[in-house]
This record gives sequence, C-alpha cells and structure tokens, in this order.
Amino acid sequence: MTNEAVRALEPKAIWNHFADLNAIPRASKKEARVTQFIKEFGEQLGLPTHVDEAGNVIIKKPGTKGKEGHAPVALQSHLDMVHQKNADTQFNFDTDGIRMKVDGDWVKAEGTTLGADNGLGVASIMSLLASSDIPHPPLEALFTVDEETGMTGAFELKGGLLSAPILLNLDTEDDDELTIGCAGGVDVTAKGTYTEEALPSGHSGHLLAVSGLNGGHSGAEIHLGFGNANKIMDRLLLLANDHGMRLASVDGGGLRNAIPRESRSVFTLPNGKEQALADALMKLEADLRAEYRTTDPNLKVVLTKTEAPAKVMATKDQRAFLLAVQACPDGIFRMSPDVPGLVQTSNNVARVQLGGGGYTVMCLTRGSVESEKMDQAETIRAAFALIDGQVDFTGSYPGWAPKPDAPIVKLMADTYQGLFKEKLKVLAIHAGLECGIIGRNYPKMEMVSFGPTIKGAHSPDERASIQSLQKFWGYLKVVLDRL
Repeated sequence: MTNEAVRALEPKAIWNHFADLNAIPRASKKEARVTQFIKEFGEQLGLPTHVDEAGNVIIKKPGTKGKEGHAPVALQSHLDMVHQKNADTQFNFDTDGIRMKVDGDWVKAEGTTLGADNGLGVASIMSLLASSDIPHPPLEALFTVDEETGMTGAFELKGGLLSAPILLNLDTEDDDELTIGCAGGVDVTAKGTYTEEALPSGHSGHLLAVSGLNGGHSGAEIHLGFGNANKIMDRLLLLANDHGMRLASVDGGGLRNAIPRESRSVFTLPNGKEQALADALMKLEADLRAEYRTTDPNLKVVLTKTEAPAKVMATKDQRAFLLAVQACPDGIFRMSPDVPGLVQTSNNVARVQLGGGGYTVMCLTRGSVESEKMDQAETIRAAFALIDGQVDFTGSYPGWAPKPDAPIVKLMADTYQGLFKEKLKVLAIHAGLECGIIGRNYPKMEMVSFGPTIKGAHSPDERASIQSLQKFWGYLKVVLDRL
C-alpha cells in the first residue's frame, strides 16, 4: 500500500495533512522548507501568521460562534522529525518524502522513521485551523523547530507572543496518558585525538558489525532495557584487543535521542589469529544473545574480511579508548524514589565515531533532578578525562515540574473518563518535552501533553495506531468544546 492508502484513512483531514507534511524533508536544524510550508498554510487560510527569529510559526484563529470571548488555548507541536533508516534502505532524507504503508491498525514507513513524532500533532493542529465545523475557543497554534536535537525553537521563543493561559502539547505517545511533567537533559560530547601508525606487516583487514537491535527513544523507552549497539561493540572490541587486534575505525549509532541499533568497526588481525578471534566472538555473541533474548531477540554479530586499512590506532591509545567507552555509563542510573516507575536519571551513549586520528563520543544525559543529571554528566567527563579527552556540556534544558492540581488536569481527566469509561493515567515522563522550556517565559501558563499511540519512535520501527488517532481526535475536540 502507498501514501494514497494512508490518505483514505479516517479522520481524513489529519491523515491528509500528515501525508502533505511527510512529503517535506524536515530534519532538525533543516526546517526551512517545512517552516515555509506551515507559514503558507496559515496565510492561505487568511489567518494571522507569524514566523519568529528561531523559525517557529505561530498561527492564530478566532473562536467559533459563541466562543469568541473565551480565553484562548495554545496548541503546540514540533515540526522536525528524527531521521533514522535501516542500513539496507535506500533513502535520502534531504530530498525524499517518507514512504508510508498501512499494516492492519498501524501506519508505518518503509525502512525509515515515520515522522508521527510529532507530525500527527502538527497535522491535528492543521486540521483544527482549517476546520469550519469544530467548536473551539480562540486558538494560538505554535509550531516549534529543532525539538529533537536541542529544543532550540522552545529556547528561543520569546515571551509575549502567546496570550493563552493554557497550552495543550500534542507530543505524548500513549493515548491513555496525560503528561504533566518531564525530565531535563544535557548533551555530553567527548572528543580526543590519538596516534596513528602504519599497518603492521602480516595483518589482514576485518569488518565487525552489530545489528538487529530494536533501538528506540532514549528517554521514553530507556526503561525497557534495549541493547545499545555502541556499548555492545565496545565489549566485542575489548575482546578482540586481547587477540592482537589493531583498530582503524568505529561508526556506531546516530542521533542523541535514539538508542543506537547498529555499529560497524574496521580493524586488522595478525595472520593466524582469525579463527581464535572468530571462536571467541561466537561465544561472546551467545552470551549477548542470552542477555538480550527478551528485549533484542534479533541481535546479530557478524565478522567478515575487508580491505586492510593503511593506518591503525596506536596500541596504548586503543586500549585506553576502549576502556573509557566501557566506563561510560549507559541506561538507567537511578529510579525516582518519589514517583513509582519513573526513571529519574539516565544516559544514552548515542554516537561513537573513530578514525583518522580522532574520536567523538556523543551522549544525552537526562534527569528530573538537575544536580543528579549534571553529576551523571560529570561521571562521563571523568571517564574521558582519564585519557585526556575534551568533554563539553551543551544544550542543557530544564525539566517540567508537575502541577497535578491544575484545573486543566482535572478537566482532561474528567473528560477522558466520561468518554472512555476508564481512568486517565496522569504522569510525569523521563523523555524531554518543550513544556518546561516554554514555561520559562510563560510561567503562569498551565500545560499538559497528550496524543495518539505511537510505538518505536526514533527508529525505523516507528508506527502509529489508526484507531488510537481516531480516539485522540474525538477526545481533543470534546476538550476544546469544554474550554
């Protein structure tokens, strides 16, 4: 099935706007085309439309008949999407539109991320702006940029552009949840150099690949214990180090907010050592598959021959680097002692690149407690300081403190229970949302986040539930009618 099958789904307004949106490449920090698309959308509707200095788009629409004098409501979603694809998928994220398909109750993409995070939120807001038969108070639609790699749009949003006392963020990914708080985060980047040496004589080239991991969202899914390809690769390379391996390159993972699914390394081995290493790797792979049999049953480790590189890493530098990555924390550091089931602090070793005499290791450290978040970041700094690496902290953003007694929380919960005869889950999450950042310049604004069910965000397994979107759309319309 093609994108046309998606356009035929209900509610057609949302799926068609989503298909239009998915035709536009919209990587974080490359949102110029999608910003222009949303700007023209608002202008074609004849609605006041403003693009701020950051590239955020604000479109305002009057209330419908009988609601003109009601307090305005802000609706917010981000325009950018995570660009991830399977290694065997031919796709250019700078030029190609997302290729979608319908699979039972799910809309998926063909080998890439779908962009439902946060494209379905954007498409829902577009549908409200274009509607002529949905009762609502005055609307202030806020479309932010660069949420996925720094939340730049939210950071640079100035006060005074919005007047709404309530903001509905449409970026939660389970339709029975209402998010009222989230973790903060900081980007941690370690860089360093190493000595390169000429390829030793009597060595042959080898390629080691880790694949088949689930990946996923490094905040919302960190508690699921998915394997991290970068950490697994490091374990394998430490084993190879004991067999005379000489490392030439490592290329693993991608974006900071995606748990890495794949990693590749190139190294050399002394002639005659290949079988011993292959046997040792096979044993370690069996251990890894046992460890990850529940979370990542398709984990694969493959060793093949390749062209020998001209240069390799000096032995002393090689061991030091591999030990530093081994010491770098990954996954959950601490669960919240106050909120059952909530991850309080974690780290994702998102990207490892090595070659040409230099290395870069990129992490995203998250935490609900600012001091503990930064202590975790300092732990990473310590691991690489021991090998004279330079570690920088950038893009730090605050968490969003929950306000469970806010009137909007009660309205959302009561409305949900009335519609669906079940209790709404009101919670805080370990993922980052823009609400905390927006709240710095709009401290009196009450905020909640909700949305349709999306699974596998930030990975090529991302999929959106068709029935859930219908449920969410009905819920959103009733909420707006009651505001």
